[in-house]
Amino acid sequence: MPYTVDFKNVSTVGLESSPVAEALAGLRANEARYYKNKYNHNFTVTPADEAPSTLEYVHHILSAERNLAISSRPLEVSSFEVDGLRMAYVFYESGLAINVMYGLDEGGKRAVGFKLSDGMEIPEELASSFKFARQKSKLAGVIRGSYFVIKGQY
Repeated sequence: MPYTVDFKNVSTVGLESSPVAEALAGLRANEARYYKNKYNHNFTVTPADEAPSTLEYVHHILSAERNLAISSRPLEVSSFEVDGLRMAYVFYESGLAINVMYGLDEGGKRAVGFKLSDGMEIPEELASSFKFARQKSKLAGVIRGSYFVIKGQY
């Protein structure tokens, strides 16, 4: 069942099995606040097992572009279009959040972003290939993030 993320009253609904559930809920709320403030879009998530096509889309791009496979269990996904961008998110039990930003216009911005919840270690599958920058968030504490540019067509 879809859940609209409330960034004013942060909740761990759907993320309870994560060892960093509160930090992951803060990260998810941080994303919700961004989309509400920038695009007036309500950020809605769905349990990963109820939206396999979004999960497959993100995992296909990770595999095709960088030969990456995430070992953590996916908990929730989100997929939407806003301002000429197709966005897809996966929130993992480890505290990792991955987003795919895919500009629909030819030559548009296309990238995969990784965000690590406060308190989690860098996943082994990402540690050797990516450097993570830190950013502070009132909702999520310290978020560490990295990204890569998508080269293929999806």
